[in-house]
Amino acid sequence: MFIRLALPASMMLLSACTTLGPDFHTPPADLEATWGEKTHALSTGALAGDWWSVFNDPALDRLVQLATEQNLPLQIAGLRIFEARAALGIAIGEQYPQKQQLNGALTRVGLSENSPNFSKAFTDDSYAQAGVGLDAAWELDFWGRFRRGVESASASLGATIADYDNALVSLTAEVARTYVALRVLEERLAIAKDNAVTQRRSYEIADVRYRNGVVSELDPSQALSLLKSTESTIPQLESRIRQSKYALSILLGMPPGNLQDLLQGSGTIPHPPEAVQVGVPADLLRRRPDIRRAELEAAAQSALIGVAKTDLYPRFALVGSIGVVSSDTNQSDLGDLFDADSLAYNFGPSASWNVFNYGRLKNRVRVQDARLEELIVNYQNTVLQAAREVEDGLSSYFGSRKQSEYLADSVKAAQRSVDLAMLQYREGKVDYQRVLDTQQTRLRLQDSYTTVRGEAIDGLIAVYKALGGGWEIRADKPFVPGDRQRQMSERTDWGHLLDAGAPAELPASPPTGTAQPVLNAPQW
Repeated sequence: MFIRLALPASMMLLSACTTLGPDFHTPPADLEATWGEKTHALSTGALAGDWWSVFNDPALDRLVQLATEQNLPLQIAGLRIFEARAALGIAIGEQYPQKQQLNGALTRVGLSENSPNFSKAFTDDSYAQAGVGLDAAWELDFWGRFRRGVESASASLGATIADYDNALVSLTAEVARTYVALRVLEERLAIAKDNAVTQRRSYEIADVRYRNGVVSELDPSQALSLLKSTESTIPQLESRIRQSKYALSILLGMPPGNLQDLLQGSGTIPHPPEAVQVGVPADLLRRRPDIRRAELEAAAQSALIGVAKTDLYPRFALVGSIGVVSSDTNQSDLGDLFDADSLAYNFGPSASWNVFNYGRLKNRVRVQDARLEELIVNYQNTVLQAAREVEDGLSSYFGSRKQSEYLADSVKAAQRSVDLAMLQYREGKVDYQRVLDTQQTRLRLQDSYTTVRGEAIDGLIAVYKALGGGWEIRADKPFVPGDRQRQMSERTDWGHLLDAGAPAELPASPPTGTAQPVLNAPQW
């Protein structure tokens, strides 16, 4: 009888339901139509998801692959997605009867003979009572309170996925940067060692000429000073190389000793592509995970305004209980518990309304609205910051690239100067100061040339990161490794929440009142 009456009443109430609060719309964002950098090396073609492949460096490709599989902070970001999925499941479950509770009790009751209106002639002062029943309560989503809650939790799940994607973008860029820094240091070390060999030969020549009385002791002394100065940079560079390897091993989630085989290859600084594909500024709204996260955070907060507004209106619910009760008083016996005449029930609609709240409820709505506006401003600021990061990266890349072209010519000229100065010194046409100056200049220019080439690649990596490249590679892959998922499944029943792989697209703002398809019903 309870179900026959409750269902029509609930359908009648649900048909009159409305959803309070604003429906979210993506805030406007100001972006230029084109990039500020104007050069033939800039292409508006779409950025490849695996942007690091443009360097044609197999060692870098392998490092990035391992980092995306083993990096521990990235796994933490993936685990937060599972947490958000479970939170969405809780929000969806709130739309169904909130209380479905089986209960049973066997109690012994003793009444005070001094209690008001107590009469021992008509009342047993001591008896046993047993009961088994079901209590249920269903607060109807009359104003959209629970629907807005699902909407908020769904957007929060999308924001968590965007967080994961942003971590993936940062990880791939950091692996590439660390790898390039390592190659730069290795090349600088090779330059220092090569110059040390040349300077030692020059010192030996100056020393022989001094011993033969051709020159003064000043020449070998200057040569030895330059040699030792150059050799002193070698331990520092070797130390920085070790530190870079340690940093790379942390990104890969592995001990540094396992890196040696992975770093085999050309060992040179990666070469930039002829043309850089950057798309157009409007692509940032689709590509950048942090922009998507800012939008989804605002969407989640917008739904909370509706949740807060529902507290201003009455709440309607269907409540009831059904069960059997028996005692050992009068003609009854505990053995009669499951007899037909032991049936007891109560059911019906209920309503409650928070009144005289002294403005507390309205101010809660205002708090949620202010938070939404903060997140809208944050979204717009994130868009502007993204565009600035791209422009900064482009400026740095093309500036360093042009500088490296000049330095390449300088290095060639410096090498020629060293050869000529040494030849003329042997012939006695110039003093050793000329040799010393040319060798110092060559070392400085070679080191600068190597450093600037690294800075150019670093600027290009910054461009790719600012464009939001790198997260696409996780399509159809698990958010955390399979062995970790198995551990979680063995420890806890996760149902189907660990099954769904990563979607191929960035998460979208959920339509009003709908839930993610991964969770469309509570797990009873």
